[in-house]
Amino acid sequence: MKRDKNELFEQAKKIAVSKTVIFVQDIIDKLPVSKSTFYEYYPDGSEELDTLKKILDTNKVAIKEHLRYKWIHSDNATLQMALYKLTSNDEEHRKLQQNYISQETIHELKNTELIISGEKFALKNNEDNSK
Repeated sequence: MKRDKNELFEQAKKIAVSKTVIFVQDIIDKLPVSKSTFYEYYPDGSEELDTLKKILDTNKVAIKEHLRYKWIHSDNATLQMALYKLTSNDEEHRKLQQNYISQETIHELKNTELIISGEKFALKNNEDNSK
């Protein structure tokens, strides 16, 4: 069993370093063992599983770098907006969010009725609700 476990780990490492996998489940899917057997051999906190997770983290970073490179050099507005959101500061990010409602806006709308799908809703601040 020890030899099989070591061979399985080597096979798992080869799959992980292929740079096409980013989840432990991706590795398990390509191995000739069940998920339960895999975790029996390599439980959480084991040196082998930690090694595989480090390889997967490296893969994830490489994929993100590649995608950001493509986004930077793309003329696609959607990709450019996604990259801008990733690199924006808090104020810019709030301005880009179409569904963002500030606390000041809520205060200004106090006692305003909204009618959505035939139902009335009243916006009130927390101070009014506590009375």
